[in-house]
Amino acid sequence: MPKKSFQELINSPGMPVLVDFYADWCGPCKTMSPIVEQVASQYNGKLKVIKVNVDNNQAAAQQFRVQGVPTFILFKQGQQVWRQSGAMPANVLAQAVQQAIS
Repeated sequence: MPKKSFQELINSPGMPVLVDFYADWCGPCKTMSPIVEQVASQYNGKLKVIKVNVDNNQAAAQQFRVQGVPTFILFKQGQQVWRQSGAMPANVLAQAVQQAIS
């Protein structure tokens, strides 16, 4: 199966897509990893989560002007509906996802 392009992935019809821009060397990214997984399982079947390593995918990071990691961007039918950088509590992330789903 050919690898889908980033654009194809975020244009996913039917469910919002949360993109987690991270780096392996980033402390706050490691802090956010279990939070992202928690929110992903909370909205299982209603949300797609894509993790993007900015060191390996600089084009995607530049396309969305990611200045720092972690940066989270929520897309709904290919449109950016929410964006936040830095670590945050699970409820902040979940609230953004809930708004995109409803």
